[in-house]
Amino acid sequence: QLQLVESGGGLVQPGGSLTLSCAVSGSTLSLRTIGWFRQAPGKEREWISCINGNSGYTKYVDSVKGRFTVSRERAKNTVYLRMNNLNSEDTAVYYCGTRTTTNENNCPTGASSYGYWGQGTQVTVSS
Repeated sequence: QLQLVESGGGLVQPGGSLTLSCAVSGSTLSLRTIGWFRQAPGKEREWISCINGNSGYTKYVDSVKGRFTVSRERAKNTVYLRMNNLNSEDTAVYYCGTRTTTNENNCPTGASSYGYWGQGTQVTVSS
């Protein structure tokens, strides 16, 4: 059974950094596309980044470009989201989702395109 487990969230001061992990079990990362999303209280789930597990293709929403970096470690079947220069607007529950890869040179940005989700991890940016 395919499962995703996120970890690495927490409380961080403005300007600080965190690295989130998304561990995939029940499937090979090379066959998957992973999307990172976040949801703040009272807001819809927002796509922020995605990565193709085989080609390494990545894409980011404009609001995190230059601050967030998504990467993969195929040997560990794990995807990471490194977040730098965090601010209060980054406070949210962060989720990773996955889908079978259909295009190694792109990845979808809609939540409905991802069929499996992790439980989420809370990121709070506050002084």
